[in-house]
Amino acid sequence: MSRLALLVTRPRRTLGALATVLAAAGLTAASGADFTAQSANPANTFSTGTLSMSNSADNAAVLTASNLRPGDPAAVGTVDIANSGSLSGAFTLTRGTPVDSDTTNPLSAKLNVVVEDCGTFSADGSAPSCTDGDEVTKYSGTLAEMGTAGHTISALGSYAAGDKHRYRFSVSFDGSAGNAYQGDSSTVGFTWNAA
Repeated sequence: MSRLALLVTRPRRTLGALATVLAAAGLTAASGADFTAQSANPANTFSTGTLSMSNSADNAAVLTASNLRPGDPAAVGTVDIANSGSLSGAFTLTRGTPVDSDTTNPLSAKLNVVVEDCGTFSADGSAPSCTDGDEVTKYSGTLAEMGTAGHTISALGSYAAGDKHRYRFSVSFDGSAGNAYQGDSSTVGFTWNAA
């Protein structure tokens, strides 16, 4: 009997032999060696920075002036504002609503305010002088107008982490004020902001 006839007469044996041959061929093809490599970067860590500030006159007035007389020299006060965080930020100054003792003749309308950036502290911690002519005026106008349309307080600029600026506030009683302003008072709060 020929081989072909033998395979046809015994199909189970034929299928078994064929399956064995195919399995052997598959093992031979899959057993080839390949090169592999691997590199890992474990423990990737992410954290946020901080944006915070320090204020040399924190929770205190920058300046207080009493017994003002129309046309007298300006009362002056300074405050140091620093970016004490790890991120840079855009700093601004906002004014609260003035509280005037006389709402008919509000003193805030006759108080002339100038806010100047005297500059940054040097690397050795020396403060800017505020009198060397390098001051940058951030606001000039009345206390009542400060922060209103057309009289906004200029953005103070971007502070890098660790930057510290000195600001000088000058307030004078307008020379045009008359008797209606005698004995008046005005109180206002300022808020420093960073974003």
